[in-house]
Amino acid sequence: MQQETNHSTEQALHNYKVGIGTFSEKLPRLTETFNTFTEACFEEGSISKKDKQLIALGISVVAQDEYCMIYHTKGCLDNGATEQEILEACGVSAAFGGGAAMSQSVTLVQECMQELKRQTH
Repeated sequence: MQQETNHSTEQALHNYKVGIGTFSEKLPRLTETFNTFTEACFEEGSISKKDKQLIALGISVVAQDEYCMIYHTKGCLDNGATEQEILEACGVSAAFGGGAAMSQSVTLVQECMQELKRQTH
C-alpha cells in the first residue's frame, strides 16, 4: 500500500504541474493573474507563510480537494510545519467538515506527509 501512496502523491503533484502548464498555454492571462493573486495571498505578512499553508490545508480538507490537500501538505512541510501542527489543523477542519474531513485527514494527508518527509531524508 505504501508504494501506491508514494506513486500517487508524486503523480498528483506532477499531474497538477502538467495541467497548470497546459491551462496556461490556453489561457495565459487568466493563469498569470491567478498565480500573481495566489502568490500575494501566501506572502509573509501578519500571518506567517507556515500558518497560511496550515489554513489552506484545513480549507482543502473541508472542501474535499485532494490536489490541494497534497499541495498544501507539501507547503506546510516546506514552510516548517511539524506533523503535530499539520494534524491539529486537520483536526480543526474535521470540527467543521465532519466525518468526510476526518477521513481525508487520517488517510490522504497522513500518507502524503509521510511520503514527503521520506523524500527530504
